[in-house]
Amino acid sequence: MTDDLLSRHDVLLADLDGTLYRGPAVVPGAVEAVRGAADRGVPTVYVTNNASRSPAEVAAHLVELGFPAAVGDVRASSQAAAAMLAEQLPAGAPVLVVGTSALADEVRARGLTVVETADGAAAVVQGHSPDTGWRQLAEAVVAVRAGARWVATNVDATLPTERGPMPGNGSMVHVVRTASGGEPQVAGKPGARLLREAQGGATRPLVVGDRLDTDIEGANALGAPSLMVLTGVSGAAELLAAPPELRPTYLGADLAALTRHPDELVFGPRDGWRVQAGPDGLRLTGDGGGAEPAVDALRALCAAAWAHDGDARVTADGDAAAAVLRELGLGD
Repeated sequence: MTDDLLSRHDVLLADLDGTLYRGPAVVPGAVEAVRGAADRGVPTVYVTNNASRSPAEVAAHLVELGFPAAVGDVRASSQAAAAMLAEQLPAGAPVLVVGTSALADEVRARGLTVVETADGAAAVVQGHSPDTGWRQLAEAVVAVRAGARWVATNVDATLPTERGPMPGNGSMVHVVRTASGGEPQVAGKPGARLLREAQGGATRPLVVGDRLDTDIEGANALGAPSLMVLTGVSGAAELLAAPPELRPTYLGADLAALTRHPDELVFGPRDGWRVQAGPDGLRLTGDGGGAEPAVDALRALCAAAWAHDGDARVTADGDAAAAVLRELGLGD
């Protein structure tokens, strides 16, 4: 029997943007990893904070990219947000939707009425849409200031794209927060609700993601182990400085880590690298020795940094160490 990370779990709760794809492009090896997991009886539930598309549209896109996906395999923050509203409002209550038609459809599916202005709105639900403008945000501000409940699908400040990070729903939420003085309930990650719904009846979930402040913090809120991959938003500098609630269980360069032994993926000392902590921060020495020298160095550096109150200052001793720090974005 294979004793790798995948063998320890009965479902993968996988993020999409930055983990499985970036913009229109698949992350290399992601399709093979998800299909390989399915072949071994470990399904993937696709958990996304992006509320701009319906679960059916997300599933269709995943299938186009080569992933095994049905509509029931997708859990979106739009679904969680609509469910939260339905729990707090009477049937037919008017809800101002700031977002796409996919979000509005989820609200209607819960027996609530979608409205476009603040007049009489009992609640505001806000999700990402590339077409959101001043007028929609202004209506949301008026409604929140008048006492409407406010639910945000997520508060991700940025959204990864092929052109780099772009403003995410959290940036638009910040506009409403600043102008209204209100604070939204959050349906998606890092809250545990969306991940818990995605887990279903599984008992050994593994949360997989690229972002510390959503995927990894959400896994910790759920009480589930997590695998962070270095294919998306969060990088080495953020990881070194991460407080306990944002620290992953495992670190991999990409989803190929699923077929490695868990001991190879945890944070701690690594052959070929030595990390010394001192008054000027951490000093990395060595030349590596494993298949992933840069990621191994980062695992060792993180363990040392977290043991010394998140001291993320790093210097290199030797050319090999300097090259690895540059590869990790930590060098000069």
